[in-house]
Amino acid sequence: MTSEGYYALLVSEPLDRENVPEYEITFTVTDRGTPPLSDNKTLTLELLDVNDNAPLFQKSFLTIPLVENNAPGAMIGSITAADPDLHENQYLVYFIVEKEIYNTSISMLFSINPEDGNLYALKTFDYEREKEFLFHIEARDSGVPPLSSNVTVHIIILDQNDNIPAIVAPWRAHGSVVEEVIPRSTDKGTLIAKVIAIDADSVQNSRITYQFLQITDATLFSLDQYNGEIRTMRMFSYRDPRHQRLVVVAKDNGDPALSATVTIKLSTVEHIIKYLSETTEIPLEYDIFSDLNLYLVIGLGSVSFLLLITILVIIVLKCQKPKAAKPTPPCRNSVISQRNSTLADSTLVSSDAYCTQNEGSLPSAAGVQQ
Repeated sequence: MTSEGYYALLVSEPLDRENVPEYEITFTVTDRGTPPLSDNKTLTLELLDVNDNAPLFQKSFLTIPLVENNAPGAMIGSITAADPDLHENQYLVYFIVEKEIYNTSISMLFSINPEDGNLYALKTFDYEREKEFLFHIEARDSGVPPLSSNVTVHIIILDQNDNIPAIVAPWRAHGSVVEEVIPRSTDKGTLIAKVIAIDADSVQNSRITYQFLQITDATLFSLDQYNGEIRTMRMFSYRDPRHQRLVVVAKDNGDPALSATVTIKLSTVEHIIKYLSETTEIPLEYDIFSDLNLYLVIGLGSVSFLLLITILVIIVLKCQKPKAAKPTPPCRNSVISQRNSTLADSTLVSSDAYCTQNEGSLPSAAGVQQ
């Protein structure tokens, strides 16, 4: 009670409008007469709002899934906060806290409506290039001074089955046909070929299974649906054709499933001879003999040929040159030999003549002798 006869109403603790917006207080006045008389008065106390509450999100971390190949400008989610204050103190404005992701401003990738908090994707995303985004969204009221809070947003790009399986083995030089040569004496269970396909999609959509699409003889070959190995189920017989055609399809686990095929042409021979084929397992990056090496070989061969011809000509000329006859000096022995030879020849002639005359006419020989 004051000195002027007025009473003061005091509060015993701080009042919070957000908890109790108003109070009804009844005052009773009683005199001290006999009997005492009284009167009642009810007072309604309404609390005025002040900006003492910051915006509040339901969660501090929000995950939003987004399927790849989305349409640009499509709404991907709504982010809202609540403020228990009144009027301008509860009017919220939303905006994305600026940052860079993959060297790109986040405001170039996503946009938020400042009034209702609807979030939009501004571009088409590809799971094989961008798998997730992490940024912050802030909500700010219009009070004086303004209060704000933020939420962490995690955008997860979900994979879509948009990649066709790619067959990497067996290696194909051109097209999708592979030619293999195997001996007819191949045993049962021998590995003939192995088909390997890869898929750029995620785990589920990249799971590959293999199966025969076409096969010449289903009793001759088997195909493992998980690892793509083709093996013989039995040995070849004389009734089996020499050429077999196998078409293998590699299919992923997507919905709808995507697939790729490879054709393997098998030729059976009695004996395999190692030869260099135009379609080898591993492509040669360069020729063994380049043009420069070829020119060097031709040059060396020409020089060697000319050198050989020159040597042969020199040898022939040496052989055709006449040799000079050297005179032999006379000696005593040779004169005696020549004389003896002359005497012997004349004696031989004389003896022969004598024998001839003696056989023809004996008297004439006697007369000559006399």
